[in-house]
Amino acid sequence: MLILGLETSCDETAVALYDTGRGLLAHALFSQVDIHVEYGGVVPELASRDHIRKALPLLQQVLDDAGVAASALDGIAYTAGPGLVGALMVGATLAQSLAWAWGIPALGVHHMEGHLLAPMLEDEHPEFPFVALLVSGGHTQLVRVDGIGQYQLLGESLDDAAGEAFDKAAKMLGLPYPGGPHIARLAESGDPARFDFPRPMVNRPGLDFSFSGLKTFTLNTVTACREETGLTEQDKCDIARAFEEAVVATLVIKCRRALEQEGLHTLVMAGGVSANRNLRARLQRELGKLGAKVFYPAPEFCTDNGAMIAYAGAQRLQAGQHDGPETTVRPRWPMTELPPLRLSGVS
Repeated sequence: MLILGLETSCDETAVALYDTGRGLLAHALFSQVDIHVEYGGVVPELASRDHIRKALPLLQQVLDDAGVAASALDGIAYTAGPGLVGALMVGATLAQSLAWAWGIPALGVHHMEGHLLAPMLEDEHPEFPFVALLVSGGHTQLVRVDGIGQYQLLGESLDDAAGEAFDKAAKMLGLPYPGGPHIARLAESGDPARFDFPRPMVNRPGLDFSFSGLKTFTLNTVTACREETGLTEQDKCDIARAFEEAVVATLVIKCRRALEQEGLHTLVMAGGVSANRNLRARLQRELGKLGAKVFYPAPEFCTDNGAMIAYAGAQRLQAGQHDGPETTVRPRWPMTELPPLRLSGVS
């Protein structure tokens, strides 16, 4: 099957073309970071308007890059949730309209299932079952995955997700949005011995996360430095280093605990925070001691992208799932509500 994937859940417009026999044929993405950076975060109305402007040109670009005519498509997959309702509606309306015009099925895809399955786009990909760490902007979750649609939530953030915590810590340090890459860059020059930030909830049983206390600790440290000598560039580097170390250590401890609890030896990590090099290195090192293997997408597929939506949609469309004529999006959508596939192999 030849599937077009369309992602418009937040601040990136992305389109991809995936063939179940040949793999990923083409993909394109436009990031709205420059639009939202002056506001320190995503402005939903601006995001929706820009998706309208960019979606069709990107779609045509992907078809041209792959040398494929629209008449060759077998289906369209689009992000139906979770996400910003206006942004989701842009993608859903476009996908449903094109599917009707071209006489092919459309399917709304769960955004986090797309992230979870993104490592399947790599030549070396995981086999079921495994534990997944999903760390995108608004989600931090640990999930047991026994197949596509066979998900058991093991733990999640009780307040801020890790990505949100990175953005808020960056704002405290006067860094631009999105905060994760800027924190990581500063942390490289930080003194690891100067500050010791808390690892939230690691001394309690269970697999839930909480980053609000770490955020408060960071704010107090920034305030203390500013009151003592003014917030210097080295102060920023040292705080960034301590903050990143605390988040990474917390995620690694909970991942190890999840694998031990479930008796599994494979971890999949996906979502924007999974691009963090320190996190990748620590997971490889610490989980390697358990004989566990870690899989994650290529950096270009860690953040929101059309390839993951096209792939996830292809698996479900191939199994016979498709939408009715109505256009429905779900800004909030528990992944555990997704139906399982009878055949959950990788195509």
